[in-house]
Amino acid sequence: MLGWMALGVAVSLPVLCLLCFPTVLLRPLPDPQKNARTKTNVLLLVAHPDDESMFFGPTLLSLSKLGGYSIRVICLSTGNADGLGARRKLEMVAACSVLNVPEDSVEVLDHPALQDGFGCHWDQPLILKLLQQAVTTHNIHVILTFDSYGVSGHPNHRSVSAGVRRLHHKNGPKGETVQGWELVSTNIMRKFCGPLEMFVSVLTWVHSDQREMHCFLNPSPITSIMAMSRHQSQSVWYRRLFVLFARYTYVNTLKQIRT
Repeated sequence: MLGWMALGVAVSLPVLCLLCFPTVLLRPLPDPQKNARTKTNVLLLVAHPDDESMFFGPTLLSLSKLGGYSIRVICLSTGNADGLGARRKLEMVAACSVLNVPEDSVEVLDHPALQDGFGCHWDQPLILKLLQQAVTTHNIHVILTFDSYGVSGHPNHRSVSAGVRRLHHKNGPKGETVQGWELVSTNIMRKFCGPLEMFVSVLTWVHSDQREMHCFLNPSPITSIMAMSRHQSQSVWYRRLFVLFARYTYVNTLKQIRT
């Protein structure tokens, strides 16, 4: 009897968490300048088409639900490692639309020095130059990207993180005009805890310095799954399992970039 009760609790708590916590705990990113402007312009910088759906769904959907944010997504490659770059570019635009990012706010670049692949070492000065152009052109206030490990350790993810850190360092610690937030990578146990990870993330966030750490619970995990389904060229069994069981469908923990 006690065993069945324990099983019932284990199953019902994540469901209650999914239904209640995202709304109760939805908070804007810490931003001392936000009250001085009507809109906060946010740039999500990723390496490949599908990164936005596999990893950043909770953040994009939370910012959209909060309102007051104008979101732009820039992908530094077409993901052409298997010769599917043109198709993947179109898929990303469709997926971003599901995540409430309009087509004209999505850019997928195809630069010879920024090609998809584990063996491709990306040009850091070029990433910095492209970032500076985007920040200036679109008056960006906040940049979101991977942390130094990049969730999976993919060198392209890590290069994107390094590029954002370079921009942050160039701006300097005083009088910063652009905030940087990185998606926290976790160990493999937490990475694949699915909705159960929401409890751990919330507890960690509540007991952290909330000026430095932030937590977004996905207000609609099914929407993230639908967005990933738009990436038909990447629809292989292990990615489908990843989207179902990885924490990044349900929760994003962000850490403010400091130099």
